[in-house]
Amino acid sequence: MNLAETVIDPASVDAAITTRMSARAFLPTPVPRETIEHILDVARRAPSGTNTQPWKVYVLQNAVRDELVNQVVAAHDAIYANPALAAEYREEYDYYPEKWISPYIDRRRENGWGLYGLLGIQKGEKDKMHAQHQRNFRLFDAPVGLMFTLDRAMGRGSLVDYGMFLQNIMVAARGQGLHTCPQAAWNGFAKIILPLIGAGPDEMLVCGMALGYADPDAPVNGFHTPREPVSAFTQWLG
Repeated sequence: MNLAETVIDPASVDAAITTRMSARAFLPTPVPRETIEHILDVARRAPSGTNTQPWKVYVLQNAVRDELVNQVVAAHDAIYANPALAAEYREEYDYYPEKWISPYIDRRRENGWGLYGLLGIQKGEKDKMHAQHQRNFRLFDAPVGLMFTLDRAMGRGSLVDYGMFLQNIMVAARGQGLHTCPQAAWNGFAKIILPLIGAGPDEMLVCGMALGYADPDAPVNGFHTPREPVSAFTQWLG
């Protein structure tokens, strides 16, 4: 399509971005395959270094989705019962820093306690925290789970490309009236996930994502994280 002939409504783009949130409760309403294909078709226009397009997507629904949930939930419960088992489940790349510093640790704490506070979970209530964390591995009841992999041969720059691809998926989903929740929580369970989805031996799990229709009546979906003002992270030069 000739760009000069393309009609773009900036307000709709802004609305898709600003209404995107990490939904943590979904309705069981199925998402048609053609809708998911449309979202991925839009998202593939994400830029990537020298057009490498390093993403690979696995869409899990129905019985396969449920099997993934069951296996990872069982492993998560086993670790809770015996923390020594955590050594068997390692992320292949460091999503978070080894040592937290301000202001990032402050934002992380604000996020965590803000969410737990909304859910009525108090500090020290480990069983409730475990149950809430496990909601990740139940895909927050979303009917669709997406798993994203990257060829291990690729460099760290491909993770930048991947971020833009993931953002495109989330924004395109909003255009279809859907919500998402990007999830790095799955990464530690790659040794369960990769064989189950049929990933090749050279593939690395980047993250997962829940996709579906957000439950409008769930209090947890009223949780919206704050953002720093532009003035806090921008320097004007010249």
